[in-house]
Amino acid sequence: FRVVHGESLAVIGPNGAGKSTLLQVLAGIIQPNEGEIDVIGHVSSLLTLGAGFDQDLTGRDNIRLAGAFLGMPHRQMEQLLPGIIEYADIGEFIDASIKTYSSGMRARLGFAIATAVDPDVLIIDEVLATGDAVFRAKSKERIKQLTKAAKGIVLVTHDMNWVTEFCNRAILLDRGSVVLEGDPAEVVRLHEERSEKAKRDRETELARKLAATTSAQPTQGG
Repeated sequence: FRVVHGESLAVIGPNGAGKSTLLQVLAGIIQPNEGEIDVIGHVSSLLTLGAGFDQDLTGRDNIRLAGAFLGMPHRQMEQLLPGIIEYADIGEFIDASIKTYSSGMRARLGFAIATAVDPDVLIIDEVLATGDAVFRAKSKERIKQLTKAAKGIVLVTHDMNWVTEFCNRAILLDRGSVVLEGDPAEVVRLHEERSEKAKRDRETELARKLAATTSAQPTQGG
């Protein structure tokens, strides 16, 4: 598949489909066993930022560390620092160690950094499901701005509303293969149909096993 500037691509599918693995390949964290990946431009990923956080450093120092991790000049990161802190909006915790942060606070800080460094490609893995409604709304608006600025977005999400209301393209993965690529509404519809069928099949199999177990129980003579 291909993602160009100005596109927001959603990657959806059942658990174990390969969604997170795909994003790790795009981010350069792991290398594919076969096939090729060609990324042109500066990639910013909440995957790599999350891995780069130092648990013993403060949020403020982790911003600087993330900048170095992304290859950003120190002076440029110092200029971005106030805006990142303001956007993350975690108050006095910015000067506390990351290990004291909740998952929502980590997500807020990671998102603030990843979107402040002006990436050509932004990769997000379900992180926007974390945090309160106000921050989720704010993060959606930030991603819309990046898309309008001709950036490329690739995100994994289980929130189908995100896919249909925000993304302009989607792919459905299953067992490492693309089942369908195209209009978000169509991809979501197929995903929901397949998910419902898988649920019915599981329930049928469970009922069959239960019936088999019950019939195998010895009867008591009177």
